[in-house]
Amino acid sequence: MNDKQLVALQAAKYVKNGMLVGLGTGSTANYFIDELARLHNEAGLDITTVASSTISAQRAQSLNLPIVALEHISHIDLYVDGADEITPDKTLLKGRGSDLVKEKLLAKAAKQFITVADSSKLVSYIGQNFVIPIEVIPFAWQLAKKNLQDIGGIGDLRPNAAKDGFWITSHGSYVLDMKFDKSIDAATLNALINNMPGVVEHGIFLGLTDLVLIADNGVVSEYQN
Repeated sequence: MNDKQLVALQAAKYVKNGMLVGLGTGSTANYFIDELARLHNEAGLDITTVASSTISAQRAQSLNLPIVALEHISHIDLYVDGADEITPDKTLLKGRGSDLVKEKLLAKAAKQFITVADSSKLVSYIGQNFVIPIEVIPFAWQLAKKNLQDIGGIGDLRPNAAKDGFWITSHGSYVLDMKFDKSIDAATLNALINNMPGVVEHGIFLGLTDLVLIADNGVVSEYQN
């Protein structure tokens, strides 16, 4: 069993009967979805799920997990998802898969948000290993990019997979992948980007996770806020 699977199985222990559970997106989240399906189908765990992406929704449906649409909920009991980076104060970088809006909605709506990852995702500051994805309204991308450059951002629109156009999110936004100097702390950057016109959402998840589960060589450690 690899570390991603191990940490996902640990997160599944927090799921109780009657819960509405948010499903994350990505390789670690997939292990969590698979384990939820096993508990539901084999052990009779009574849960309903809501997905942060079409991919996760399809996986849940294929495994016979009960699922509701995001527009039908106002809160959830538990959200489990991975992260691209995790700092010592539990600030997260997410959204390389660019389902930023749904992921942040579920993170905010959850009574408990558990972040699952292996030790490779631990960093000293946000943006250490990856660019920060910033989802923007298509007609505003150039203005948004200029505003981001004014605070030291360097980057451009994310290309699509074929490299013949721009990446478009599930609800029609563009994504600016930006790098910032590490001297700008995550809280400041979060506030600056939140206040920019034309920005739909971004990948800094500040003060949202309640519990971080990290697997490292077969051992899972828990870091609570």
